[in-house]
Amino acid sequence: MARTKAGAEDASNADASVDRKALLAEALRRRIVSMEMAPGAVVDELALSEEFGLSRPPVRELMRQMAAEGYIELEANRAARVSSMNHQSLRNFFLAAPMIYIATTQLAATNATAHEIDELKQIQERFRDAIERNDVENRVLNNDQFHLQIGKMAHNPYLMPSLRRILIDHARLGKIFYRHPTTTDMELDLGKAADQHDQIIDAIARRDVEEAGNIVRAHMDLSRRRMTEYVAPAAVDVPLVL
Repeated sequence: MARTKAGAEDASNADASVDRKALLAEALRRRIVSMEMAPGAVVDELALSEEFGLSRPPVRELMRQMAAEGYIELEANRAARVSSMNHQSLRNFFLAAPMIYIATTQLAATNATAHEIDELKQIQERFRDAIERNDVENRVLNNDQFHLQIGKMAHNPYLMPSLRRILIDHARLGKIFYRHPTTTDMELDLGKAADQHDQIIDAIARRDVEEAGNIVRAHMDLSRRRMTEYVAPAAVDVPLVL
């Protein structure tokens, strides 16, 4: 009887550890994509172990998993760090993102189920609500979920790792370049992005593969233009003195 009780306790402790590990994974992903943990920041394994009541081995195992997903970077004899964002990584993002988004969206137009499309519509409602409330974090997170859901609707496991990696930087770029839509131009861009989401949903629901690809390409062009304006702002108009 004692052994049975001990076995039950061990199983309960194991379940609790799994739950805490899942909570840690969710918290880390949210902190990274929301920029709460800045690119290049050290990931303190000891602090996370204490915060979530886990021993070091499961935390290290999670670090390896998240490194494989692209959230963090692991190097020998160095602490884990949040994946960096630099000129080269941004260049690679804007080269690869259109290909991945177009491929997943067009496959979604072919393979999505009615239930999956309904889930996409619900995410879009939350995205629009976040825009209306000027809730930057939930706007970024729901945009991330919108494109991840499209990836799931594509039903192609070969594309998902690339999509997940792209979405990390897409979310972080959204947090940087659309922090506060204080100008009319930025508000219009956000409204246009939301409208494009609706058009993507409509194209997928109608199984219009070509239109779905065209809209998501325009969607990416909007993001690229905003980033270009941020990196290379208009010059100050200085009068020439003769």
